[in-house]
Amino acid sequence: MGEQQLFTAVYDFLIANDFSERIAVNVNLFVSIIVVLGLAFLVDYVIKRLLIAIVQRAAEKSKNHFDDFLVKNKTPQYVAHLLPALLIAQTMPYVFIHFEEFQQNSLHIINLLLIILVIQVIRSILNSLRDYLKTLSSFKDKPIDSYIQVFMIFVWMIGLVTAFTIITGQSILTFITTLGALSAVILLIFRDSILGFVASIQVAVNDMVRIGDWITMEKYGADGDVIEINLATVKVQNFDKTITTIPTYALISDSFKNWRGMNESDGRRIKRAIILKAHSIHYLSDEEISELKKIELISDYLDHRQKDIKEFNTSKAADKSILINGRNMTNIGVFRKYIEEYLEKHPAINENMMIMSRQLPQTPQGVPLEIYAFSKDKVWKNYEYIMGDIFDHLLAAVPYFYLETYELNIADR
Repeated sequence: MGEQQLFTAVYDFLIANDFSERIAVNVNLFVSIIVVLGLAFLVDYVIKRLLIAIVQRAAEKSKNHFDDFLVKNKTPQYVAHLLPALLIAQTMPYVFIHFEEFQQNSLHIINLLLIILVIQVIRSILNSLRDYLKTLSSFKDKPIDSYIQVFMIFVWMIGLVTAFTIITGQSILTFITTLGALSAVILLIFRDSILGFVASIQVAVNDMVRIGDWITMEKYGADGDVIEINLATVKVQNFDKTITTIPTYALISDSFKNWRGMNESDGRRIKRAIILKAHSIHYLSDEEISELKKIELISDYLDHRQKDIKEFNTSKAADKSILINGRNMTNIGVFRKYIEEYLEKHPAINENMMIMSRQLPQTPQGVPLEIYAFSKDKVWKNYEYIMGDIFDHLLAAVPYFYLETYELNIADR
């Protein structure tokens, strides 16, 4: 009764001084609203300043920066708004004491605002947690944005259900039944969000993509580093510094290449071929072998190989007046061996990984001789330099083995 008398004091005063009922009611309502709002703003200001001061002082003493992110995301401000909102909600029945038709509606509005405010508080705390986790090395490559957005979806769903029960006065079961009836429409409207939600969970659980991964997705023109993963999109900064946005669900519905395995391995693959003219391939004569023995990397190999071949041909009584008889060395075979020896002794090549020089099927342009190895340095610029240095040397070495590389000219067209 005391609170009611407080909010009707102006009304009682005006009636006692012979003002009309209508004037007394309206003035009493106006004064009550001004007093409640003024008190709410005062409480909000005091609590906000108090909370900010407490959080900032705690942030100064704390070793981690989570408190700083709380201030940055305005968590103290949102929390400070809660008490004034509750104060307004408690006083609404008294403010509209002479307007019963507005009492229930005003309470509904305040309760809805309280729901939104609580969601804002939760959202600011989650954003602070997201920003803090991104500063930790163990979480830098994790899709934190997706986790936060998934959690926020559940928060908004609970908020919507609560709002529905407040406005309609119906039970939660009624709301769920209504959603079931509208499920087709909901699926149509929120198709991308639902697909993104499912995709985000699969991407996170299966560890398909992390922040910082280099991915290639030709369909979307993406070739670069992943800089952000959220519920709806994955942002890729291409090597030309452009940004490509890929729908999250495309990562599970389409094919893409993740280069993480290469980055985590001990080397970056070199896989490139030199095309040799077929007519330059031939058996090596004794004079040519003697000349090739001057090449230090393969001199021991040639000595050993020549001895084995000579013993075999002697045992088989091969007629060596024609080179094709018996066993022989070819210039392309010796060149393959030279390439392997060169790669195994190259300081930038990882000798513990695959090193191979192989002949690919012949093409109309010639015979491809492919180099397959792994560079120790995986940085793109350094990798290209290493590969260029290797092929500079090998292309210059081709004539020493009496071979020729293919070059397109007008006569070949």
